[in-house]
Amino acid sequence: MSTLVQMATLPSVARTVRTDLEKESILVSGVVVEGHRVASGPSKEYPYGSLERQKPFFKAGGLDLDRFFLGTLNISIAPLRFEMVRPAYTFRQIAWTNLHPPEDFSFSLCTVRFIGREYKGCVYYPHPETKIRHFQSPSLIEVLAEFIPHLVYGRRVELLLDPEEIHITK
Repeated sequence: MSTLVQMATLPSVARTVRTDLEKESILVSGVVVEGHRVASGPSKEYPYGSLERQKPFFKAGGLDLDRFFLGTLNISIAPLRFEMVRPAYTFRQIAWTNLHPPEDFSFSLCTVRFIGREYKGCVYYPHPETKIRHFQSPSLIEVLAEFIPHLVYGRRVELLLDPEEIHITK
């Protein structure tokens, strides 16, 4: 069980918590919103799910995403913004499709809280400078996570994020 350590300058929205005896996390609340719907399956842009094609590259680089649901949670933390500053994993020039140039991706491990339960996950960050479509707002965090029963658009979740890897700002 996490305990509050210190209130950040963004009271009741983002705060620092201790999740174990050695590590602090940022706790931020957000709402699940609909995304571009390309990660989990075929779409207008791709005849396949993008994650299905990307996962083997990440696994070869040491990040096994097999335990996570094959789709992203799009979590709006507006009006706050996030910045990936020192991710746990970065993959450069991943040529996962022949439909556009290679992309860069970064990941930071996280925890998703929903209805009193915690689910392992990671922030999934396709670098905007290498993307040619599907740009996201800096207020939207994409998360890969274990399957979360009963989670639908419009529901509020909490994210526990690593403050050394991700910054939250107004």
